[in-house]
Amino acid sequence: MANVLDLIGRILISALFLISAFNKIFNLERSMGWMEDYGVPSFFIFPAIAIEIILPILVIVGYQARIAASILAIFCLMTAFLFHFDFTIQSQLVSFLKNIGLAGGFLFIVVNGTKDWAVDREKKYVRL
Repeated sequence: MANVLDLIGRILISALFLISAFNKIFNLERSMGWMEDYGVPSFFIFPAIAIEIILPILVIVGYQARIAASILAIFCLMTAFLFHFDFTIQSQLVSFLKNIGLAGGFLFIVVNGTKDWAVDREKKYVRL
């Protein structure tokens, strides 16, 4: 049961980033403008999209999940403080707390790794 919950947890925490990446791709001009409104050069949208696609997939399949999760935790903290730090707007506060919570979830993966349903998992052989 722990293996199933581990996999479901990795899928759920990663799904947000995959959806966000595709939203950025299909609304590229608007996303670039939004970043520029916060003083971030618009060309950073491309590394952000790559991070939001590649690293969550690595977390889901369990390949180098600790490294991917640590980078995603840093990414969450950076976006929280860069884009969601205006607490006078309720939605910004909610987005800030969401990113902080996601960073915490990724830190759980960094500390605990993944269970058996992961590409990196060592096979256990029984010697006969």
